[in-house]
Amino acid sequence: MQRAIVFGATGGIGRSICTDLAEAGWSLYIHCSSNWTAACEMSQSFMKQYPSQDFLPLKFSFLAENSELEKMVQSLLPINAVIFAQGITDYHLLSDQNLDKVDEVMQVNLVTPIKLTSLLEPLLLKNDFSRIIFIGSVYGAQGSAMEAVYSATKAGLSRFSQAYAREVASANLTVNVIAPGAVDTAMNKMISVEEMAEVVGEIPAGRLASGADISFWVKALLDPNSTYLTGQTLYVSGGWLT
Repeated sequence: MQRAIVFGATGGIGRSICTDLAEAGWSLYIHCSSNWTAACEMSQSFMKQYPSQDFLPLKFSFLAENSELEKMVQSLLPINAVIFAQGITDYHLLSDQNLDKVDEVMQVNLVTPIKLTSLLEPLLLKNDFSRIIFIGSVYGAQGSAMEAVYSATKAGLSRFSQAYAREVASANLTVNVIAPGAVDTAMNKMISVEEMAEVVGEIPAGRLASGADISFWVKALLDPNSTYLTGQTLYVSGGWLT
């Protein structure tokens, strides 16, 4: 049985990833940081649709201590794939940003994913093929004003993936980043209607991405035939910024 763990499964992109993977026959760990009700409801819904697969809700914070991360990983069943779809931002000028918030964005978006990758490696290497996918951002290539720390974390994911992929490629573990442009998710609701209209006007495709636009590429990278693609950042942006 193929099983994936989707971190940030209850977010806009995470939900689409879970929906596509469940339909494709994957069993799933459905992770949330706080929205336990949504994770349980997703799990129950998928179990009704796909009774031969298992769907397990999982709650823990990406601000957890190292010992808690280790304990969580030790409790997992075998997995073939890890998708990091969690992420937070803080829309401020750097000079106005709370220093504790800087720490939080760095830990949730970059530091904890790297730690979890290290802890999950032994589980993944037990398989004939396995996958790690990070959801990055176009802002990892072209930084966003008012989101300097967020941009730094997404750039860090791309460079980390490029380097780490070289360590594990011979074991058929691929490591890639899917970097969306502007996606129609709750994270972007903080932007005013007027500002968002300007962004859409700059996107050659003429619209925001949907969660399904991103999850399509997640499913493609999980295919066993994608083994030769690793260490890459795939920009899924409708032609915007890249």
